[in-house]
Amino acid sequence: MAQRGRKPKPTAVKELEGNPGKRPLNEFEPKPHKKAPKCPTWLDAEAKKEWRRVSKQLEELGILTEVDMAAFAGYCEAYARWKEAEEFISRHGTIVKTPSGYWQQVPQVSIDQTYLKIMIKFCEQFGLTPSSRSRIVTDKGSNDYLDPMEMMLRGEVK
Repeated sequence: MAQRGRKPKPTAVKELEGNPGKRPLNEFEPKPHKKAPKCPTWLDAEAKKEWRRVSKQLEELGILTEVDMAAFAGYCEAYARWKEAEEFISRHGTIVKTPSGYWQQVPQVSIDQTYLKIMIKFCEQFGLTPSSRSRIVTDKGSNDYLDPMEMMLRGEVK
């Protein structure tokens, strides 16, 4: 039977967001070691580049763990295929004239749209979009200055 409603968020994401719903957090949720997995050898070359570009940053934030390999590989492959379709469109355009004289959209347009949708879903899971990132709070950000009121609310100032 399919689950109704929103998909539950992982406890780690709720904690990074400051538990906005103020509901009790799942104490028994598995907590994998916060270490990025190795890049799979079977990834496309462009996907491997994207893996190297993003994985260290996500590991430093504690978002990417070894058990996330398949999901992150899915993101990287979707990125590579989306980029390939975009490059084709840039070189050849979005429509072509068929031998019978009709104008037709090239298949890369729908390929591009499909992989962009897949990529964005993975991006949201890993906090790789501005809106999904805005809901995450981490002490490993680049802000050197914290507002004194924020520090007091966090219990860092007495």
